[in-house]
Amino acid sequence: MIKTTLLATALAAVLVAPAAMAQGSSPAGDAAKGRDKTQMCQGCHGIEGWRTAFPEVYHVPKIGGQHEAYLAKALQEYKSGERSHPSMRGIAASLSDQDIADLAAYYAQGGVKVAGK
Repeated sequence: MIKTTLLATALAAVLVAPAAMAQGSSPAGDAAKGRDKTQMCQGCHGIEGWRTAFPEVYHVPKIGGQHEAYLAKALQEYKSGERSHPSMRGIAASLSDQDIADLAAYYAQGGVKVAGK
């Protein structure tokens, strides 16, 4: 009886685990598609040393070469309102989960070029 119960439990775990993992996972990012979606990003993040004046003056962070998971999480947090920068919230709100994954994959590459000063 115990062997049957253990076998049934193990079988259930094997069958349920892939479905549970798929529900909580993000789409895979495609760096080539991400490159085609950078128009909104380049105005600030594409200029080395850029500072913005809205809503306050601050140095715009370099995002090229950051970890893919960090970039995706940051964009998701802007989209959900957990991060509060108004411009980034507006941009992230327009992005699908696939857009976020693609942009994160693109910017995570080490060789992303930025415009000179």
